[in-house]
Amino acid sequence: MSTGTRRHVAVLSVRSREGERAAAPSPPGIDPEDFRLALLEDTYEVAAGLELVTPALVLDPPEQPDAEAVTWPGTPLVRVGRGGAAPGLAGAFAALHALGSDEAVLLAPDAPDLPPLLIGKLFRALGGAPASACQAAATDGAAGRNAANGLVALAARLPLPGWLADALAGVDLDTPDALGRLRAAAPRPGLIPQGPGWHRLRAPADVHLLDPGLEGWENTRALLEGVPR
Repeated sequence: MSTGTRRHVAVLSVRSREGERAAAPSPPGIDPEDFRLALLEDTYEVAAGLELVTPALVLDPPEQPDAEAVTWPGTPLVRVGRGGAAPGLAGAFAALHALGSDEAVLLAPDAPDLPPLLIGKLFRALGGAPASACQAAATDGAAGRNAANGLVALAARLPLPGWLADALAGVDLDTPDALGRLRAAAPRPGLIPQGPGWHRLRAPADVHLLDPGLEGWENTRALLEGVPR
């Protein structure tokens, strides 16, 4: 990665609002909010540990003191609404561009054991394309690299091209066919290459996907100690 390019990796802390889908429940015996914050902090630590990258946190709704508390001092905070960033992924990318970013990755908050190498691959792909994606691995028996399961991360050069900003108006990282919809909006094939996939923890049974032998995810690991898996 070029040292002259300004890069951000922003973790999304998006809370469900009344009438929207509730967050996935925690494993039995664990408080759902404690579990959410542990996943968020471990995912943030993945971003904060990267070299030549500035970690950031996207807050929607904008006031989340518990989420802010997991960050290091000086971490850029992107607040959605109330005079801050526009809602959605395009708004988050625009806010990061306003902070001076040339390239950015938006990262789901429930990938606490994501290998940093996979984020590096997304940035490298931006050398030949305006965007790149890490597909969420299927955890429910669905097969195939392109199984519709949402995204772990989406990377883009900034500012976004108009076609991508428009396409993101109806897509978030939880949209099952997000990658397919974004590619369908591209003016030609090859503009959103796909890196290796990874899993997200969106249901209690997904904790079985965590590998105790992998470094990291310390907060999630501590919370799960003593809980049958």
